[in-house]
Amino acid sequence: MIKSQIRKKILQIRKQNNSRNLEINFKNILKILKKEKITEKIVGGYYPYNYEANGIKILEKLEKQNFLITLPKIRKNSQMDFFHWSTNDPLSINQYGIPEPISNKIRYPNILLVPLVAFDEHLNRVGYGGGFYDRYIKKNKKNKKIITIGLAYSFQKVNKIPINKYDIKLDFIVTEKKN
Repeated sequence: MIKSQIRKKILQIRKQNNSRNLEINFKNILKILKKEKITEKIVGGYYPYNYEANGIKILEKLEKQNFLITLPKIRKNSQMDFFHWSTNDPLSINQYGIPEPISNKIRYPNILLVPLVAFDEHLNRVGYGGGFYDRYIKKNKKNKKIITIGLAYSFQKVNKIPINKYDIKLDFIVTEKKN
């Protein structure tokens, strides 16, 4: 299957499963952070959109553990940067209908929680097709170690994601499952 077919199929499945109230396994994220010996505690999260895995509770828990939370804003030329956000801060809605922080303080996360539409066992992902995360990760990994953790539900896993030279493989993918 090509990416557009995978995207269409999984988005439909994700919408159908929306009422299940699944939660991403926070303990697995903590295990990753402990194993990776995280010293700088800046998390790039995202505000869930279009039935994405909801990471807001994870961001709230990390903020209580003194992590600095950031959310992305879409910039000109299809670029993306992350800006400081607290779970108590208001958000504005961008041109895609996605909530963004109102802060103008750019931060460079070393932990990136990445939304995705589908994934495979090799940590490849399909997003919405805009390449925002692939470009951001590629650009910023040159200057800083970034741990990328995809958040998804187990039913979003597919056998194989077709990849190209622009696709960036994730470091980890965490679902609602225990392991």
